[in-house]
Amino acid sequence: MYQFLILIAAAVVIATSLRAGEGDVPAPPNGVVRPQYKITVTQKGEVLGSMIIELFPDVAPKHVANFDSLVSIGFYNGTAFHRVIPGFMIQGGDPNSKTQPRERWGYGDPSQKRVPAEFSTIAHRRGIISAARSADPNSATSQFFICVADAPWLDGQYSVFGRVLQGMDVADKIVNLPRDQRDNPIDKVEMTIVKLTKNERVAPHTNK
Repeated sequence: MYQFLILIAAAVVIATSLRAGEGDVPAPPNGVVRPQYKITVTQKGEVLGSMIIELFPDVAPKHVANFDSLVSIGFYNGTAFHRVIPGFMIQGGDPNSKTQPRERWGYGDPSQKRVPAEFSTIAHRRGIISAARSADPNSATSQFFICVADAPWLDGQYSVFGRVLQGMDVADKIVNLPRDQRDNPIDKVEMTIVKLTKNERVAPHTNK
C-alpha cells in the first residue's frame, strides 16, 4: 500500500498554537544514549551533502530499533528521497526506489516488517524525523520523512522518532530540486546511511 502523508488544506486546518516548551524534544532520561547517523545524499554521482541525525529510543523504541537494524545491513543505501514537497517535507527509504520503476516508488514491499504506532507529544517542527505510513497507523516500515517546515497537523498522528542535528541546508536543497507531477525529483536523489561511532558523535543541538 502506498505510504503517504495526509495533506490537509490550510483552509480547513485549525492550528492550535503551542505554549512555550510544548512539543519540544525532551532531554533523554539518565543513561539513555540517543544513536546518531550520517545520511550522505548523492544525485547523478555528485554528492549534494550530508545530514547528521539523532534518534529517540526513549520516545519511539520500536521505530528506532527498526531503523537501526536496517542501517546495520545497508538497507537504505541506494534508496531514494522519492517524494519532495517544498514548504513541507522530504520522504525516502522505500526499497522499491532502488531498482523498481518510479511508478512503484512509495508503495513499499508488502513483506516488510510493520512497526506499530508510537505517538508522542513531540511536535512536527522543522528538522523532525517521523515515520511514513498508509492510512493504518500501524503500517510504518522503512520509509521516513524529514520536515523542512513546521507541520502541526501531523502532531499525534505520525510517529516521531528522531531529528536532524546538522545539515538542514541539504534537506532544503533536496526539497527544492525540480520534480515531476508525483513530487519525485526529476533526477534520482540517493542516500547512504551509516551509524556514527562514539568518537564521531556531534553535540546534541539542532541545526535549523
